[in-house]
Amino acid sequence: MAAIKTLIRAEEDGTISFGDYTLDTKTKLSDFAHAGDLYKVKTFKDITRLERNELFVYESVPGTTVNCLACTEDGMSFTVEGPHDARITVEGEPETDYMVEIDGVASPATTNLGGKLSFSVEMGTGEAKQVRIFRA
Repeated sequence: MAAIKTLIRAEEDGTISFGDYTLDTKTKLSDFAHAGDLYKVKTFKDITRLERNELFVYESVPGTTVNCLACTEDGMSFTVEGPHDARITVEGEPETDYMVEIDGVASPATTNLGGKLSFSVEMGTGEAKQVRIFRA
């Protein structure tokens, strides 16, 4: 896989892909319309952030590329890649138990009072990881 050179794009299966961890300077794209929502992405080597309708969805430190992000009422799934291990934070329901599954290995996690769920993903250069987050 490679970085998303258009910063964000709609996929044929209805998901979205975004992020370019190869950029040296922060780059933004706003008002990307998809499935009735407006998305905003900020990305570069140090951070990747996605908002939907001005609300937080995803953030990684350092920057990553996310492919085929699908959000449902009960969670989300996506493939993530980057040159280094990443700390990822996603939005969920406040104080809710979830399972975070990375390449088939699941671990329990609970969102904080604000609904944020944070976890780490170990990656090597160009290595993609499949992530699935769902209510426990």
